[in-house]
Amino acid sequence: MDCGGAETLSIAYRVFTFEESKQNTQESLSVSIPEVLDPQYGMYVWPCAVVLAQYLWTQRQELRNKTVLELGAGVSLPGVLAARCGAQVILSDSAKTPLCLENCRRSCEANGLRDVVVLGLTWGEISPDLVLLPKLDVILGSDVFYEPQDFEDVLVTVAFLLRKNPRAQFWTTYQERSADWSIEALLHRWKLSCVDVQLETFDADKAELAGSSLPGSHGVLMMIITLRTDDVGH
Repeated sequence: MDCGGAETLSIAYRVFTFEESKQNTQESLSVSIPEVLDPQYGMYVWPCAVVLAQYLWTQRQELRNKTVLELGAGVSLPGVLAARCGAQVILSDSAKTPLCLENCRRSCEANGLRDVVVLGLTWGEISPDLVLLPKLDVILGSDVFYEPQDFEDVLVTVAFLLRKNPRAQFWTTYQERSADWSIEALLHRWKLSCVDVQLETFDADKAELAGSSLPGSHGVLMMIITLRTDDVGH
């Protein structure tokens, strides 16, 4: 989506509430996400973001004190939720889209997050900011596999980060928009492996999540990408 630059923005705040009940205890966490309603520069919460955030919610104990980078963050629901769960979070979007980076900052402000770093990282470019990132535990990507021409650039960035952080994982949600959609050959080329995560295993196989009407009827899938085991430690 294009979020290059605009003068006056129409912004609406949308609240997502993640809940879990077990053994007579109820846990919940609400985050407020600013959506830009301008038709030319629209930045919205898409179904993939809510599903990935739901997965993070179920992994909240594991996320505490971990270092997490979100790629292509946009409105940043997954990254903001990770930060609210106690992770050290870096939000990134293309260095060429300052309005997207501004929206990352706006999402942090809306949730009282003052320690989250916002960084311009352009997929496929090995920039100084990318090279100088701290040690990472988890990389997030919501709907980053959107335009097929971007797939390899995304995986170039992910492969670089996983080689620097061999124990890290890339958690990503996506929608299959075409029968030709496949990253298998690219995963092989960049020596990466992936495991599909079934949505029912983290209560995300529903038309409504986090008190919203998302993900709706959209077919969202999730996978975890890592270095191939024969490449770890080399």
